[in-house]
Amino acid sequence: MSASEQDIPETDAEPAGLTPRQARLLRIVAGSVLLVVTAAVLVVRLASHTSVLVVGVYGLAMILCGVVIELSRNGRTRLATWLLTGGLLTAFALDWLVLP
Repeated sequence: MSASEQDIPETDAEPAGLTPRQARLLRIVAGSVLLVVTAAVLVVRLASHTSVLVVGVYGLAMILCGVVIELSRNGRTRLATWLLTGGLLTAFALDWLVLP
């Protein structure tokens, strides 16, 4: 091996992190799982308190999960992550603070 061959960095190394396709799939799965969890929480909350406000808060959270799934399918994974995190935290905060 010559000195010039030793100075050339290896380009065959795998990049760290997720590929864009894996990131999209991960957000789609996360959105789907949280959609099912939100629906289950809605059913439990409706069993204890029948209120239109409960349906509104959790209905909006479920719509948000659907929007996140669609954004992830279209490659907007960072926006989807922020919306999913912020939206669900807001929904659960409203449940804890506002709903009876």
